[in-house]
Amino acid sequence: MVRKGARRLVAIVQRSKDDRWVLPRGKLKRTERAVVGARREVVEETGHRVKVREYLGAITYRASGRPKVVQFWRMQAAARPSHDLMKDIAAVEWLPLKAAIRRLSYPLEKLFLDNVGRAAIGPRKHARRKLKRAKSKSSRSKSGKSKSAKAKRTKSKRPKSKGKAKAK
Repeated sequence: MVRKGARRLVAIVQRSKDDRWVLPRGKLKRTERAVVGARREVVEETGHRVKVREYLGAITYRASGRPKVVQFWRMQAAARPSHDLMKDIAAVEWLPLKAAIRRLSYPLEKLFLDNVGRAAIGPRKHARRKLKRAKSKSSRSKSGKSKSAKAKRTKSKRPKSKGKAKAK
């Protein structure tokens, strides 16, 4: 879950039962679709309404001898919380990506967030501007340039003096 601002921040939650820091997650209800359950659990654990974006991936592990699968989506959080936290959650922290990775308690979640984190938070503003400029430059072809641009280019290559050009 990401929150926009001057700096994009990632939400992590501290569980009440063991004080471990984890990514927001939970259990599906019997007939619930995964994406619907993910949205519900994130709202319950963070108090923030969210817009679900793209699927980021899954992690699997064993708990009490049974396999567990946790699926993650990139979610855009509302600026302010609109719900109280559930009793299972002691705290929510909004951290920059690297700090969130360091704070997580489980190595598997650290590895997961390290791998998908940049995609989850999106490119930084100046990186997006560079990408936009690069795309616009590459999409222009030489034949597509205006005559004024060609004239400016050829004009700058001419000798500055008005006299005859010297032969070498």
